[in-house]
Amino acid sequence: MKKVSIDVWIQLFGMLSVVAGLIFVGLQMMQTQRIALASQQQARAGILNDMVLGLTEADVDFQSIFWERNFQNSLSTEEVAYRNQIHIAWSLHENDFYQYTQGLMDEETWTAKLEGITLIYGYCDVREIYNRRAPIFAAPFRTIVESLPDECAN
Repeated sequence: MKKVSIDVWIQLFGMLSVVAGLIFVGLQMMQTQRIALASQQQARAGILNDMVLGLTEADVDFQSIFWERNFQNSLSTEEVAYRNQIHIAWSLHENDFYQYTQGLMDEETWTAKLEGITLIYGYCDVREIYNRRAPIFAAPFRTIVESLPDECAN
């Protein structure tokens, strides 16, 4: 059996160190990309929320003008605020789901968020808001929501 010199072992160790370093850098880049995409998702949700809050301040119902193209609604200020807040809640929950699926939210927090989703999904008086928004939600999010108990099915 031939004896391997110490130089060969040092070179092998050096090459393995370089490979391990490259793998680590690659994993870091993947995580950075996930965080960047999650930040973009959150920024989009923030833009929508700001827009809806602006409409709320002007006493304009987002559901009526954007989704129904009804410019003659007769809702009270309180109804407008309530409906607009439901839109914001759906936007936040969709963003929370994305954060969770990207590994940026722990299980305990997601479980609490899911309780909030269950709560507003059970508000039958504003179920139409979910129904109108559902086609633009990601399919996995819709699957989660629509697997919840449906208090409005009656």
